[in-house]
Amino acid sequence: MRRTRGTARRELRIAIIGAGPGGLCMGIRLKGAGFERFEIFEKAGGVGGTWYYNRYPGCACDIPSHLYSFSFEPKRDWSRPYAPQPEILAYLEQCAEKYGLLPHCRFGDAVRSARWDEAAARWTLVRASGRTAAADVLVGAVGMFDEIAVPDIPGLDAFGGTLFHSARWKRDHDVSGEAVGVIGSAASAVQIVPEIVKQAARVHLFQRSANWVAPKQDAPYTAKQLARFRDDPEAALAARQKLFESFGGPGIFEGLRADMEAACRASMAAVKDPALRAKLLPDHPWGCKRPLLSNDYYPAFNRPNLELVTDPIERVTPSGVVTRDGRERRLDTLVLATGFATTKFLSAIEVIGRGGLALADAWRDGAQAYKGVATAGFPNLFMLYGPNTNADSIITMIEYQADHVLRQLQRIEREGLAWIDVRPAAMAAWNEEIQRDIAAIAPWQAGCRDYYRVPGGRVVTQWPRSMPAMERALAGLDEEAYEAAPRARARR
Repeated sequence: MRRTRGTARRELRIAIIGAGPGGLCMGIRLKGAGFERFEIFEKAGGVGGTWYYNRYPGCACDIPSHLYSFSFEPKRDWSRPYAPQPEILAYLEQCAEKYGLLPHCRFGDAVRSARWDEAAARWTLVRASGRTAAADVLVGAVGMFDEIAVPDIPGLDAFGGTLFHSARWKRDHDVSGEAVGVIGSAASAVQIVPEIVKQAARVHLFQRSANWVAPKQDAPYTAKQLARFRDDPEAALAARQKLFESFGGPGIFEGLRADMEAACRASMAAVKDPALRAKLLPDHPWGCKRPLLSNDYYPAFNRPNLELVTDPIERVTPSGVVTRDGRERRLDTLVLATGFATTKFLSAIEVIGRGGLALADAWRDGAQAYKGVATAGFPNLFMLYGPNTNADSIITMIEYQADHVLRQLQRIEREGLAWIDVRPAAMAAWNEEIQRDIAAIAPWQAGCRDYYRVPGGRVVTQWPRSMPAMERALAGLDEEAYEAAPRARARR
């Protein structure tokens, strides 16, 4: 990092929690700016985040591949428009290797707590092993898809067969010839079911509510297309830019609704049984929940070994699942395709800020942050993929956030600050503005059961504007929004 002659500057110690896309992007930006005293703490055995854990059959991205790589490290040889999980994980591993992040990574030891030491103006982290680490700055890069959601179903723990969550798929488990139950019918289920139904003797899909599933333009790239992207970087860049411009944010959902519902219904027509087709028809408008994509989901229901179960689950027994009608479906394997605790940002870590304030208490009524990156009462704590930042390509959104955090760190070092902390009034005003925008998005007010909101109805995950709007929001330093303390005020 460039230093000013004659001045003594401390070199910030930075702790990043999470080695997924967010943590890697932050690490790359730090190294590029000359920050070398940083560690990336990751509970898993390698980099990748959600792409490390989610290895179920059919796992793939539902954002176009050319938008799912960093702008500074574009991947031009994706095999298809929507990349499968192995390609995405390999790309992230290559980024970590190329940019020299692996020596900074601490794998296999989850951070359990982070406490702000007001006297020393630093964070103390305690890991599962009992080892500790100190940092001047803490960056939470765990995102929304970190903590799995396990349904509260009586008897679940007593199931005598093989039981696992889709995000913890047992890679050595073979479902060939088995009776398999899948609980859930959203993003992971629409990818899993068409794959396992090819091997299993029977698959029972337990659906609480139907979802709109649109067709996926996902034909593998031809050799000619791949050669063009490889040999002509401008062509790949143009493809990326075209995709970027096609994403207008959730504000366009209502205008797309009729066309998208028509496209979904056309895909649904592949289901030959009209009674079954009726059970797959959602009772909410398109855009109310996360949009889903698949070319294989609806056709899979024509297979004789796939059953759609819409009667509510009453309990799980050692041998299977009992629904409210009293029927038990005997199973060898039960898969929980039940998603994640998306509204519980950083909930797996006990975070204690100024005055002993626990983040869990500060967010008792739902997570909130200033521009998604900072929350009042927690100095020098920044977040990537934080509250109200989920939209379109999260890779692009993460880049904007990481660049903003980097500028804040450069300010801390440049001005000799002990800490900065967003002002409560600034955070409140920002969140009031965001919630007003959210209230104007009609599909999100349709009353469906989504993963966006906390009890009480406040949406805490979604960004209601476009990607360029996020870039503009994070372009400045926003000094007036932050309280700042010079180093002299902290006893080190």
